[in-house]
Amino acid sequence: MTHSPARTGADLLCEALLAQGVDHCFANPGTSEMHFVAALDRQPRMRCVLGLSEGVVTGAADGYARMAERPASTLLHTGPGLANGLANLHNARRACTPMVNVVGDHATHHAEHDAPLASDIESLARPMSHWVARSTSAAGLGELAAQAVQEAATPPGRIATLILPADHAWSPVDVPAPPLRPRPQPLPPREAALAEAAAALRQPGAVLMIAGRALRDEGLTLAARVCATTGARLLTQQANARIERGLGRVMIDRVPYVVSQALATLKDTRCLVSVGAKAPVGFFAYPGKPSSMLPPGCPVVVASTPEEDGVAALRELAARCGAGADAHRPMLAQRRDLPLPTGALTAAAVAQAVVALMPEQAIVCDESVSSGRDFFPLSWHAAPHDYLQLTGGAIGLGLPLATGAAIAAPQRKVITLQADGSAMYTLPALWTQARERLDVVTVIFSNRRYAILHGEYAQVGAGAPGANARRLFDLVDPALDWVKLAQGLGVEAARADTAERFGDVLASALKRSGPFLVEAVI
Repeated sequence: MTHSPARTGADLLCEALLAQGVDHCFANPGTSEMHFVAALDRQPRMRCVLGLSEGVVTGAADGYARMAERPASTLLHTGPGLANGLANLHNARRACTPMVNVVGDHATHHAEHDAPLASDIESLARPMSHWVARSTSAAGLGELAAQAVQEAATPPGRIATLILPADHAWSPVDVPAPPLRPRPQPLPPREAALAEAAAALRQPGAVLMIAGRALRDEGLTLAARVCATTGARLLTQQANARIERGLGRVMIDRVPYVVSQALATLKDTRCLVSVGAKAPVGFFAYPGKPSSMLPPGCPVVVASTPEEDGVAALRELAARCGAGADAHRPMLAQRRDLPLPTGALTAAAVAQAVVALMPEQAIVCDESVSSGRDFFPLSWHAAPHDYLQLTGGAIGLGLPLATGAAIAAPQRKVITLQADGSAMYTLPALWTQARERLDVVTVIFSNRRYAILHGEYAQVGAGAPGANARRLFDLVDPALDWVKLAQGLGVEAARADTAERFGDVLASALKRSGPFLVEAVI
């Protein structure tokens, strides 16, 4: 005769997460988390996704939340496991992604023995988390989980980290999970800020910079109406969590990455009006170049902060500016048929082929770094799609981001534009794509070098790289074989070294289901 196990603190935690609408757990567990895993095993409503490294776990949770618009949970093994996932937590924090991290720890009575995995989890978590809490009792885990979800869901999206001692997970409990709590809503825009912004937008040389949810269709339409009526220029940040782009949508340009180009783009700006956006600064400091990309003395007027309702702010600005309902139409992307490229396979040819072939409502996850810069302007004229970027500059996000996005939107094709060097940081994401049968096509820009570092070496005035520098920048001797790497992780793959071959392989990959990798040798 079998007996049902006693209900534990871990069961209460799982029940509370589900009650609050969190039904995906991206995990890489260890011994301290086994009772939480056992509780997950008793919850068929919770989809559990294994990542073979913690960077995959946190990056996939980021991609999931960007598309699902609600948090997932992660399960990480003590401080070192959390530390392995911090780079993509940094990216998620910069993307304002809602996420709940459950980090297992030693049992409370074991802490005094300083076991090998003992660490200061709070100090590791705090720089990448908005909220950090440690369980104080098994019975309190339900309320703590509900609070974690509330914190994560607070606009514009936050990182919440809950530390779970093993004995709290295995201890019996008899308290119910708390019911679903209303989600926090964005703050309303402030009257004084709106009045100042409306006046500023009428000035010559005004730029309206939008970010966050304002980069969806409604916000883009409202922003375009404002700019068409006032004469202001419409821009967005260099990197954003999610933009709705393509045919029939507003064409919005972004601040360039390269400092000289950014300065040229903004040189005539006399006033910057921000809706949820950060004033543009250089990604890094360079000798003899400014940190701010705005002209000296250029004022910044904050119409709404990221915590406030940016779409509501744009709606109000459009009304105050007298913007007509059709004023945005000249700014809508029109069809421009691009032929498939021929001849040598270059980064530009890859971008052109992707734009020509991508299906409607694709999700594009872009970590192409330097090689993919041609894609953004070309893809104004692509089929309607969502565009997800590396937001925090910590490379290794692209493959996990696409993994999470595909889980959140299983009916949509996901296309990953991926630099080869940064793909190696989280290569095991391909295995997760294979295991979960995800509909992801990964395009590897195989230039066999950290191309951006060659450019940065020149930008900082270090001259031309010599033999030692090239050994740190170039991925040769041996070259990475992406077809074998992908196949070894269960993903079908093919290599292309001409534009014609790339077009054929990509077209075939986009027509099939399941993960596929194309190595574009450029």
